Order: sequence, then structure tokens, then C-alpha cells
Amino acid sequence: MLKTQLARLATVSVFCASAIVCPAAQAVDLHVMNSGGFTAAYKLLAPKYEASSGNTLEIAYGPSMGNAAEAIPKRLERNEPADVVIMVGYALDKLIAEGKVRPDSRVELADSRIGMVVRAGAPKPDISSVDAFKKTLLDARSVAYSDSASGVYIQNELFKRMGIEAQLKPKATMIPKIPVASVVAKGDYQLGFQQVSELLPVAGVDFVGKIPEPLQSVTRYAAGIPVASQHPQEARQLLQFLASPAAAADIAGTGLDPLNSK
Repeated sequence: MLKTQLARLATVSVFCASAIVCPAAQAVDLHVMNSGGFTAAYKLLAPKYEASSGNTLEIAYGPSMGNAAEAIPKRLERNEPADVVIMVGYALDKLIAEGKVRPDSRVELADSRIGMVVRAGAPKPDISSVDAFKKTLLDARSVAYSDSASGVYIQNELFKRMGIEAQLKPKATMIPKIPVASVVAKGDYQLGFQQVSELLPVAGVDFVGKIPEPLQSVTRYAAGIPVASQHPQEARQLLQFLASPAAAADIAGTGLDPLNSK
């Protein structure tokens, strides 16, 4: 018990010293909506924020866009409680333009790149160059990709850029709601594509690597405060912490590229 209290005090002193997060006079429950690519980083950072601030985080997960009931825009349409939204940057900008998120609250958090997985133990195809990657796609029996930013890019742009849209259409599938790696792990698809931070936490797959940089689509994750937030001051403190150098190591460890490491 004493060790736990000392550990909490040590955490508090670090964040108070950096003037990012200090214990609130009265703790609040903050409602956070978070999209997939930032999930692994959030799970590492949320307990640290709670320990240092005294506030409690209530989380709802969902994609940044799309028509699924879990999608963040759909949740906001239903007036679900939200003090912070963490999502793909351009999807957040759309919510700001629609008057649903405060423009002055927007903070940028990290960049995310697309990676590829195969079922655990399966041969790892060569994707080290554009030509090798193209051959791997053409030779694949089946391909899966997400219904969020990375998958939209793959479906609408990548295959066209590579000149293989017709060949891939019969064997490429967009996977809604669930992690793409999970269907690869079951053997339903040979190759799976999603943002690296969403692939790494899934058991039963082997990470092959990031797709070649000339074909890469970098997704910027950002966060903001909905206009209906009940606790905007505490929400702003959370955003400051997530965007701070103190959060950078945990963000990098999940496969994302933090934007503020110093």
C-alpha cells in the first residue's frame, strides 16, 4: 500500500513539475472517444494521466469515419457524452467544420504508417521495394484491409496507383469494425493491411513490415474537445499531456511516430 502511494506521488510530481497535469481540486469523469490507430498508445497513457490528475477516463472506441454505429461521428450524432475525441486528423477537421468540435482545442499527436501481416508461422513475402510489393499482391490468394483511413486509401488509391486494381478487386476485402489482423490470424485472409499500431497488438500474426515508403500513406492522429464537453478544462489538460514529450516514448513503442519528443 505504501509503495503504491509513493509511486503515485512520484508520478504526480513529474507531471506537476512539467505543468501539464496536476491533481484537480475535485476529480471528474472524462469521456474519451478514441479511434483504432491510437488505441495501444492510449491504453499505456491513460493510467498515467489518471494517476497524476485524479480524474477518471471513460473510454469508447470506434473508427474515425464510416457508417458503423461505433464510428465517432455517429456517436456524436447520438449525443453520446464526449469530452475528448482522438481520431484521424482530417476526420477531426470535418467535425470542426461542422461545429461539433472546438477549433481552438485541436492538437496533433502522432503519425501512423501502413503495415502488413501474415498468419503466424506463414512465409513472409518480400515487400522491401515497390516491385517486390506489387508481385506479392499479385501472387496473394486473398487480401484484407481496414474500413478506416488506411483501408480507404488502399481501396481507392493504392491499387490504382500500382496499376493492379482489376487484378486485386476479386480477392481484396474491406473488413469493418474489427482488427484486420484478427481475420488473418484465423486464416481467413493471407495478407492483412492496417496501420502498424493496430496490427502489432494482435496475437496470431507475424508483422512483415511497413509498405514501401513511395507508396505509403501517412495518417496524422489528432485530438480535440467536442463543443458539448462537460469538462473542457480537464479535457484540455488531457490533450496537453497526450501531446507532450512525456508521452512520446509510449507512443513510439506502439508503432506510431510521435510529433513532440523533446
